[in-house]
Amino acid sequence: MSHVMNTYARLPVTFSHGKGCRLYDTEGKEYLDALSGIAVSTLGHAHPKLVKAIADQAGRMLHVSNLYRIAEQEQLADKLCALSGMQEVFFSNSGAEANEAAIKLARFYGHKKGIDLPTVIVMEKAFHGRTMATVSATANRKAQAGFEPLLSGFVRVPFGDLAAIQAVAEENKNVVAVMFEIIQGEGGIHLVDPAFYRGVRELCDAQGWLMMCDEVQCGMGRTGKWFGYQTAGVQPDVATLAKGLGSGVPIGACMVGGKAAGLFGPGNHGSTFGGNPLVSTAALTTLAVMEEEGLLDNAARIGALIRQEFATALAGQAGVVDIRGHGLMIGIELDRPCGELVGKALAEGLLINVTADTVVRFLPPLIFSEKEARELVDRVAPLIKAFLAG
Repeated sequence: MSHVMNTYARLPVTFSHGKGCRLYDTEGKEYLDALSGIAVSTLGHAHPKLVKAIADQAGRMLHVSNLYRIAEQEQLADKLCALSGMQEVFFSNSGAEANEAAIKLARFYGHKKGIDLPTVIVMEKAFHGRTMATVSATANRKAQAGFEPLLSGFVRVPFGDLAAIQAVAEENKNVVAVMFEIIQGEGGIHLVDPAFYRGVRELCDAQGWLMMCDEVQCGMGRTGKWFGYQTAGVQPDVATLAKGLGSGVPIGACMVGGKAAGLFGPGNHGSTFGGNPLVSTAALTTLAVMEEEGLLDNAARIGALIRQEFATALAGQAGVVDIRGHGLMIGIELDRPCGELVGKALAEGLLINVTADTVVRFLPPLIFSEKEARELVDRVAPLIKAFLAG
């Protein structure tokens, strides 16, 4: 019996190693990885350049405190700011921590403006993490149940409804920020018209609010751009990263610019492990390989191919509600709960996911090839058809 706390309904498989977009279990069975650890393994498994960089850094130095300057961390911050248009970066260990930093920053911003009860507008179906602040900002009762009282200071509106945000602006003078995912991942791969993002930017400018984009799942090239907000043509004041930033090494980042730059000073926030030499090296290498191998273009091209092939394979199939996504962030919504498809796919040597009960989710590594894309569709489409026929 395992002594690991029972916080996940784990599937009955243990992987021993991986290579590229394939994983192998302890019995030697091969799996096509179309989940990449939930959008984490950007470069797939055992990428030689990442393996070497991590090993070399481990041989020099794993960790020093943020009480001292860290060269690798500074290089990473410079690179992220060059790619994102931001001005400063705070490094953490996860997406939840990055979002926690963003929420604290918004409250700090409000207090500096003389607002005693700063409020953040968040979206329905959003998922921002499992710390007390981020689970309070999240719109998932399953994640919140049993942890009340939740934190106050959040007002929820429908995702994509600019009029609802404008209505809040008229009623609530304590609002300091709007926080949302460009593409809602855990909520079911939901996208909205880019005009919404531009409208939020204009409203934030007019009201003096911070625009905060949670890029934890849709950032790091997954949409075909470095960051999801770049696909919408807007520039936020705060953007958070994690998941794919370190290709499997735990690292998060809260990037700030505009009105959010220069707010935090010594003692306002911190992290013991955040941005240490090892994780910063992993992230720098991930970014370098993404540029060298053209992985942003690959994500856009292969993602479009997967959606197109699924549309063809499932054309006219009763029970398929929608096929949607952007880049290598893809969802197939069915008209019924379909969690059992995860186990059926696993038995067939496929790693997929179901989120929001009814959405089959694909988040392959950004190195996914055209051959692997077609293989994925050829193997998963029949599983979906059989499930819907049953």
